[in-house]
Amino acid sequence: MIWAATSFELDMDVVVRLLGATVLGAVVGIEREASDQPAGLRTHIAVAVGAALFGVVSTLGFLEFDQPRANSTIQADVTRVASNVVVGIGFLGAGVIFRRGNSVRNLTTAASLWAVAAVGLACGVGDVTSAAIGTAVLLGSLVLLRPIRDYISRRWSTATTTVRIELAPGVEPSTAVDRFPTGGRAETSKLTVLKQSGHFVVTCEITGPPSDLRQWMSSLAAEDGLESIAEL
Repeated sequence: MIWAATSFELDMDVVVRLLGATVLGAVVGIEREASDQPAGLRTHIAVAVGAALFGVVSTLGFLEFDQPRANSTIQADVTRVASNVVVGIGFLGAGVIFRRGNSVRNLTTAASLWAVAAVGLACGVGDVTSAAIGTAVLLGSLVLLRPIRDYISRRWSTATTTVRIELAPGVEPSTAVDRFPTGGRAETSKLTVLKQSGHFVVTCEITGPPSDLRQWMSSLAAEDGLESIAEL
């Protein structure tokens, strides 16, 4: 039987690995925190340090079993820990993703958590340089590409919004329906007209550029005969 000796010595190599993971995870976490994302500074640090510690355990925690196969039936596969970190972080990333209507939110934050886990794991196995390069690339994609993303969103993107319009008593639905966008860059679908408590309620789905939708809602809200207009 092989007995592993318990050691309480401070291994500076391990300290550097864990501190490196902490710093690199914090760099990405600060950007997510500044963007008001659900997974921010503390979450990214926790993921990076946890992955780094798994990396440390997988590379340094089984050295006592490193011996010829003829001398022992115990074999340690250090790659199994890394592969399970990759699988396990997927559950954490899925927890921050949610769907509202036709849009999916927080995909970028989930991806950053997944990437930070890889950064932490790289630090944990001693490859801090690759981890730092990966962090720089990740941070650059999150920050430097934001203006390009915003330009693409303004120029080409479309969104589908469900709008609820409550008319004043005695006002006909045509007052709102005639103002709905038809053709061009915006389209109207799933139009519903209901009468509730003596006044009409109109709901519909409008698909088009987000800026055009906001402008249309603002102009419609200024019309007489509308009690309220809101996105659902």
